[in-house]
Amino acid sequence: MTIREPPRSTIAMGQMADEADESYRLIEEIRRNAWRHNKSPSGFGRWLIKAKMLVARILVDLMSLKVKLIIPYVLLTLLTAMVGTFIVTRLVSSSVRERFINQLYESSRVCADGVIRHEKSHLASLRLMAYSEGVSEAIAAKEAAALQELLWPLALNNNVAVVTALDSQGREIISLAQDPETGHYNTYKAADFSQFSVVKDILEGSLDDVGDKFAGLIETRYGSYLYTSAPIFDAYGNRVGILMAGTRVGSLLEDLKLQALADIVLLDSNGNLIATTFAEPQAGYDVFKIDATELPGEGDSFIKDLKLYGRNYQIVYSPLEVRREIMGIKGIALPSDYLVDTETTSRNTFAGIFSIATIGVIIIGYFLSQSIARPIIRLRDVSRSIAEGDLSQRSGLQRKDEIGDLAAVFDLMTFRLRRRTAQAAKLHAETVQRNKELAEINTRLQATQLQLTQSEKLAAVGQLTAGIVHDVKNPLAVIKGLAEELEDENSLEEGTHQTLKTIRDSASRASRIVSDLLKFARQSAPQMMQQDLVKVVRASIRLTDYLARKGNVRVVVDLPSNPVMVEYDAQQIEQVLINLIQNAIQAMPNGGTLDISMRYTANAAAIVIRDTGAGISPDNMRRIFDPFFTTKPEGEGTGLGLSVSYGIIARHRGQIDVKSEVGKGSIFTILLPTSQGAH
Repeated sequence: MTIREPPRSTIAMGQMADEADESYRLIEEIRRNAWRHNKSPSGFGRWLIKAKMLVARILVDLMSLKVKLIIPYVLLTLLTAMVGTFIVTRLVSSSVRERFINQLYESSRVCADGVIRHEKSHLASLRLMAYSEGVSEAIAAKEAAALQELLWPLALNNNVAVVTALDSQGREIISLAQDPETGHYNTYKAADFSQFSVVKDILEGSLDDVGDKFAGLIETRYGSYLYTSAPIFDAYGNRVGILMAGTRVGSLLEDLKLQALADIVLLDSNGNLIATTFAEPQAGYDVFKIDATELPGEGDSFIKDLKLYGRNYQIVYSPLEVRREIMGIKGIALPSDYLVDTETTSRNTFAGIFSIATIGVIIIGYFLSQSIARPIIRLRDVSRSIAEGDLSQRSGLQRKDEIGDLAAVFDLMTFRLRRRTAQAAKLHAETVQRNKELAEINTRLQATQLQLTQSEKLAAVGQLTAGIVHDVKNPLAVIKGLAEELEDENSLEEGTHQTLKTIRDSASRASRIVSDLLKFARQSAPQMMQQDLVKVVRASIRLTDYLARKGNVRVVVDLPSNPVMVEYDAQQIEQVLINLIQNAIQAMPNGGTLDISMRYTANAAAIVIRDTGAGISPDNMRRIFDPFFTTKPEGEGTGLGLSVSYGIIARHRGQIDVKSEVGKGSIFTILLPTSQGAH
């Protein structure tokens, strides 16, 4: 017999199945190991188990036929999208940034041209004033009144902000300065301008490349001005004084800002601020100051980043040249936020385009994979569901090929397996129901056993207490009476009186403890009456109101507006509530919040007392209802309050539940059965 080798496709499919089975076995092995080594793993253990299972599932998914078909398309498209977005965004960003830098330098050039135009306007005004009849004679004679009469009309007609006439020593004869708000000219005199370079150069007879006129920035008592100065000669060619025309720097910068469409900063030759079109930023005007090492030389400039008013700016600093002399540093600033916005917009736009293309390719790949792999994936999913116990699955494949035959045989196998599993499922359901009933019975048995144990404790303590209370109470009364009688003796020393007082107080305290024991021993049967439970809760709150106010405790009450009719002993339930409220207040020595609320149904009413005190430790939670157990300081409690309360609620066929967290507070819940619903 000749045995033929199976087709390669069959071998490949078998290998894929073996790999998938191995992955599933890995997942199940992780689960079994986690259960066998630690049935209740810690937080880190659970996280580690989940991580291992996730890795195993990812490995299974990566071996799927659908992923193998789609992944190459997705990776290639994403790579193309990222590279294309990066290249195009970089090109757009470079173009935008280049235009922004060109705009900065263009605004700087416009600003420089504007200063030169103002200086030329000064020269024209100076020529007109210098050659006006009587001006040189008035300067030579230092006649301020005559100069005012001659220069004021010329300054007004030519819109000159300030005109200053100096004598031959550089001292001010008169200045006509225009008020920027009213437009009126004010007169000033008696200032010394001889130390300013625009005056000093003329006094020294200096000449520059463009003549005997000079320009510069001068800080005067009436503001900062851009001045242009010119010598004044008499009819014989002798210099008799100096005439200067100027523009207020603030007005100049505002005019230049409109021309350059940018904010302007003007610094002196040392890098200190003279004026700016910016309002004072939060960090102060020092933000515009530049170091001596950064001062640009002739023909130089540099760009600096600024953060003003929550916006990003870039400012270009360059020398301010007038008449071929550097008279200061000018800065031209433009907001650069839109650069970032433009780059972001471009990146988002192209990213969106490439994302749409990527999604299109993914969709095409998805439909391609579905048309090829859908039957195989469907059979795999149905097999997995059946392996997990869902025997109602069917392949649903109706095909006229080998896959269709495989699906039909698979459905037949599933049907027979489902029929044979039905009986086992029925037996399992019956077993689960029996186990559930046994668990409920066990829970009720444990609760009953706990109540019986507590009742036995209370009964034993009551019998013991009833036998000794009367015998102890009488001697204590004798001790207290003798101590009080001896205290009335005047012949005793002060130390003896103090000792007798201690004896009397100790006897009184012992008597109170004995009285509490007697009350505990005489626990009587409740006088059950059908009455409103809301009333006794409100009465208990009123009786403890003083303690709450004294302890700085805010009481929040949430009770039903309608009566809640319950059969109970009002006096005993009131005793329980007062005891729990007092305990809650004492648990909040520094004040806090006490919430008292009530909820009810047709079968039970619940009174909830919640405090924000220190809470009860887990070790003490098991003993809080034991007689004589207390966590209060010595002398402040007998440890019988909660025991008595527990007994009262037990005789009312109810229960007390306690929840507490150290540092956050405790919650006591009283549950009482109702024979009727709320009326």
